[in-house]
Amino acid sequence: MYAIPLADNAELRPLEPWRAAEFLAHIDRARPNLDPWIPWASRSTDLDSARATLQSYADKQAADTGRICGVWLDGTLVGGAMFVNFDVRVGVCEIGVWSERAGEGRGLIGAAVRHLIDYALVERGMHRVEWWCSPLNLRSRAVAQRMGMTLDGTLREWMPHNGVRHDKEVWSLLAPEWPGTAKPNAENPGAAKIG
Repeated sequence: MYAIPLADNAELRPLEPWRAAEFLAHIDRARPNLDPWIPWASRSTDLDSARATLQSYADKQAADTGRICGVWLDGTLVGGAMFVNFDVRVGVCEIGVWSERAGEGRGLIGAAVRHLIDYALVERGMHRVEWWCSPLNLRSRAVAQRMGMTLDGTLREWMPHNGVRHDKEVWSLLAPEWPGTAKPNAENPGAAKIG
């Protein structure tokens, strides 16, 4: 299976259902970081539910509507990046990330996100990458800003999670704004269009 280097001692790899035990151990370590922000983290509490979470993304990958990858540091799963949604028909996808403390502050999540953006916009020809986060999740918000995304707006009290309704910010990046994507011009007027 493929592995994409993120740093000398870190890589991005597919996070498949057979890795459910490793995923669950990681989620248990990361739970304090994740529970306030990510609903599936509070649903992945035992081996069966962790496998079900990973299987749901394996099913999305098979249908080309999403996928999930892990970030390994020195051979230990410490975080991940995923296409929450991937709609080729309309050319829009959403990227999400997470990390346990051991994976923070190393630039690994940013490197993983850049890879997913390249994949979506350059390789697959998507037009828009979205990033949804709570305005209170400053680390997530900072990733969107570092990637050059624009804040489109805030959905007030959009999602109930842990007994509270949370606001959601929607950030976006358009293909012409990302290096390496084809931009329409007089010689190539359809370059940035989805076919």
